[in-house]
Amino acid sequence: MKILLIEDELKLAGFIADGLTQAGHICDVVADGNKGLETAMIGHYDLILLDMMLPSLNGLEVLKNLRSFNNQTQVIIISALNDTEHVINGLDHGAIDYLKKPFELEELLARIRSVQRRSFAQDSLKLQVADLKVDLLTREVSRAGKTVMLSNREFALLEFLLANQNKVVTKSQILEKVWDINFDPGSNVIEVHLYQLRKKMDRGYDEELIHTVVGRGYILKGDVKQG
Repeated sequence: MKILLIEDELKLAGFIADGLTQAGHICDVVADGNKGLETAMIGHYDLILLDMMLPSLNGLEVLKNLRSFNNQTQVIIISALNDTEHVINGLDHGAIDYLKKPFELEELLARIRSVQRRSFAQDSLKLQVADLKVDLLTREVSRAGKTVMLSNREFALLEFLLANQNKVVTKSQILEKVWDINFDPGSNVIEVHLYQLRKKMDRGYDEELIHTVVGRGYILKGDVKQG
């Protein structure tokens, strides 16, 4: 998942971001409410982790503004404000969960897995294209029965291509959905990662699944089957 963490405690934010990255997620960190709101509106995130006590704009105001702009990105609040009133306020204004500080990283990861399960129907967590099998929850990938080891970024690329099967996706679309806010769009990193993904997935097999569409972008061809 591409996750935005809005948290002003830098040490805690670094700890959470490292844990999310190790778990296979892509994580951007913003330390104040106004910047967090702006980033959330333009960043195309799957999930927002939102502190309540933030400089410039508190977490509840960030959440209210997101919903008023019809941004429906799922939000988990992480806060030391753990009295019943604050929990209810957060949930009533559109958060899907409220995690009280301090918490264990494993608990946060479990909450995120719960969000993933709710985001996908259970029968759509396992996908197949030709002889390629992908488990979106366990992140296991195989081709013709052989395990394919992907980096976090390569898996995120594959997941995005699967979500847009038989559609051409541009470099700009990949940038919005898969890369972080500090990425230099002028670099060739996306091309390099796609080359590595194709090398692992397609090289040595009769049927290529990922194709370059010259001047437009990339496409994963094939019918995605669930289950």
